[in-house]
Amino acid sequence: MKPPAGHQLLDGKVVVITAAAGTGIGSAAARRCLDEGAQVVISDQHERRLSESRDELAAAHGDRVWSRPCDVTDEDAVRALIDGAVAAFGRIDVLVNNAGLGGTSSVLDMTDEQWLRVLDVTLNGTFRCTRAALRQMVAQGHGGAVVNNASVLGWRAQPGQAHYAAAKAGVMALTRCAALDVAGHGIRVNAVAPSLAMHPFLARVTREEVLAELTAREAFGRSAEPWEVANVMVFLASDYASYLTGEVVSVSSQHC
Repeated sequence: MKPPAGHQLLDGKVVVITAAAGTGIGSAAARRCLDEGAQVVISDQHERRLSESRDELAAAHGDRVWSRPCDVTDEDAVRALIDGAVAAFGRIDVLVNNAGLGGTSSVLDMTDEQWLRVLDVTLNGTFRCTRAALRQMVAQGHGGAVVNNASVLGWRAQPGQAHYAAAKAGVMALTRCAALDVAGHGIRVNAVAPSLAMHPFLARVTREEVLAELTAREAFGRSAEPWEVANVMVFLASDYASYLTGEVVSVSSQHC
């Protein structure tokens, strides 16, 4: 399967995407936003991978791509990312919060460090980036959109995922509340909740039998491609979703 052709859904918009290096959903979102006509700022805490991704995208899209390293657990780095995006492109119209951290551990064995690290990246990082972007959008006075990457685990239980599920449920709640805080400014805040989107990093950190079990739950008998999740992110970022805010859209074919 290949992504559909672009239709300029984000023509002229400036999009900032966290955790956008590599081969996962963030990278797919960057590619889909560029295909849809956006100027895109990609960010990641892995500087070498970010530089490689930026060079690859710039080879195809020229100066519509800009990058800056960012650790979403560092408030100064988050502010510098937003300020840098504005300096590069004059404003920001869309933020895609993709940064997250998982892991597998029973509550019986989970340490405070494991719990806090996952929450700091996945939930607190989403909050920090959302706050910084929303302040910029409000100051600009031209509306905007935030798209958060949640997970079906914010709704559903899975063994060994208490920290990740709690963080993603928090992202869902943050999405709903932040949407009401900025609705009066014409800014929308929504989220996607993927079930299983396969990419090499996920395959490396997840046991094969777990992936097989999760795949078997999907109605199509396969995992999603990252670009299939990114397509829904593009929709939420676009003017086609102009009356949608505070919503969490499941990107899933799970039937059990």
